Amino acid sequence: MSKYRTALPQLDGELFMTDGGIETTLIFHRGFELPCFAAFDLLKNGEGREGLREYFLPYVQIAKKHSIGIVLESATWRASPDWAEKLGYTSDALRDANVKAIESLKDLREEHETDTTKLVISGCVGPRGDGYSPETLMTEEQAERYHAVQIGTFASTAADMTTAITMTHAEEAIGIARAARAVGMPAVISFTVETDGNLPTGQSLKDAIEQVDAATGSGPAYYMINCAHTTHFRDALAAGENWTKRIRGVRANASRLSHAELDEAVELDEGNPEEFGAEHAEIHSAFKHMNIFGGCCGTDHRHVEKVIRAVATH
Repeated sequence: MSKYRTALPQLDGELFMTDGGIETTLIFHRGFELPCFAAFDLLKNGEGREGLREYFLPYVQIAKKHSIGIVLESATWRASPDWAEKLGYTSDALRDANVKAIESLKDLREEHETDTTKLVISGCVGPRGDGYSPETLMTEEQAERYHAVQIGTFASTAADMTTAITMTHAEEAIGIARAARAVGMPAVISFTVETDGNLPTGQSLKDAIEQVDAATGSGPAYYMINCAHTTHFRDALAAGENWTKRIRGVRANASRLSHAELDEAVELDEGNPEEFGAEHAEIHSAFKHMNIFGGCCGTDHRHVEKVIRAVATH
């Protein structure tokens, strides 16, 4: 059974962290092959499951070291029907993978949770299409039907919530929020933005959040920004405007490169972890309500610990 589904502890405002760039870490640092960038494919054998456990463990240890909570995001960003079909998964095998992903995080919680470090389990949902491109656009209704499969699976597990990562357009986010509400799951929407701070569709972050809230009765528990460098969205955030208060978390890229440049890169751009931490401290200083910090492409536990240190002491 879930532990925090009816009362997410990160909503109390205390500092929380997440993990970093799971796919880039597994590929470039751990030597795993991820077809279709699908980390969930590792759940099919013992070596892969152990690799995922070893990936998450340093983040749990950082959270315990700093006596803060952590949102454990399942390795299921690509574990939805279209991507699973490309990888040769049946519907039963896909469901099994999503369940195993949550069970592995539940095991970590049972082993490591303390009174000062709460471990919240999130079922990760990715876009139906490419997280960098808005080519696969859906209506709200299409998105709800598509994502209901994975979110419905999460609802039957110990997952406390579901987080939609790298959302490129508001309609898909609306469908996800509705699918989650239908099964009683708190939903978090994390948009990706380009170097100009706008979604890949060209819509502003402000308009996207307001559109989703208007269509769902402020359904998402909160919003996040991910898969962009802090310099890409810092100017898009306007201190004091009400819509920014809906954003609680940031999972930024280590690199300042655009999505198009990252797609063409053959080497991992890890940026500067120390500088990365300082940039997040500046964001937190301007937006004190933001309390959930982690990383995305190119980041690992070193970057996230620098962020937590900088934010906690700023």
